[in-house]
Amino acid sequence: MTLLARFRADRGSDDWGFVDHDVVYPFGHRARLLEVLSNVKLLEELLHSKGEPVQLAAVRLLAPIPDPPQFVGIGLNYRDHAAEAGMDIPTEPVTFGFLRNSIVGDGEPIKVPSFTTQVDWEAELGIVIGQGGCDIPESEALRHVAGYTIVNDVSARDIQMSEGQWGRSKSFDSFKPMGPWIVTTERLGDASGLHVSLWVNDELKQSSNTSELIFPVPALVSRLSRATTLFPGTVISTGTPHGVGFSRQPPEFLKAGDVVSIEIEGIGRLTNPVEAAAA
Repeated sequence: MTLLARFRADRGSDDWGFVDHDVVYPFGHRARLLEVLSNVKLLEELLHSKGEPVQLAAVRLLAPIPDPPQFVGIGLNYRDHAAEAGMDIPTEPVTFGFLRNSIVGDGEPIKVPSFTTQVDWEAELGIVIGQGGCDIPESEALRHVAGYTIVNDVSARDIQMSEGQWGRSKSFDSFKPMGPWIVTTERLGDASGLHVSLWVNDELKQSSNTSELIFPVPALVSRLSRATTLFPGTVISTGTPHGVGFSRQPPEFLKAGDVVSIEIEGIGRLTNPVEAAAA
């Protein structure tokens, strides 16, 4: 299994490489990450020419894809979530876009603006596209997937419901924690059967499995590529399972001082504190 990570060491510069247990091996700046994601041969060469290891505890992990060429969200893609929301199972993926300013990494704060009181959590599996393409057959879709990461699709529900369009309410600064790294498809395949969990302040809020996905990974990649070219580094956030805050009785929302952790089997854990945004 290959874990590809972006990180910042004590020297202050950003780097990337691969994680092996409690160390990270830098690749240096010989190749751009997006170039490597689309070139398996180049990735193998870099793995065999790794640099001096750095203790994982001594670096700060950064969002693995800070500037994706496309960042796509999928709504109502878990059967159990559609049921809790009282909505019909969609016959086609419900899609919307996120803005890149919303991306933060593991450990960075989710900042709640003063004009919203209904900030919600959503644990999601993120697909990272490697080899780009258009009109990709479902049978060929996994060849275009470099790997997977974790995304927290933080959403301001009051803004989301008042505007109708979902993108802005999910794209405020810091509303898309991503990480802690990318796990390549050699280990996770089509990412089926992975347990998904989310905690707020150590209290379990979401617990489900990617087997609940209405449109699994190959179907999503194929359908999103219809007449639309997907580029290396594109991130597809595949939707959230049941247990979101606005569906609870009474509804629950995030507030300053909370800590949100998401764990997806085979990938790892993404943890972010919650703060009030600066006035």
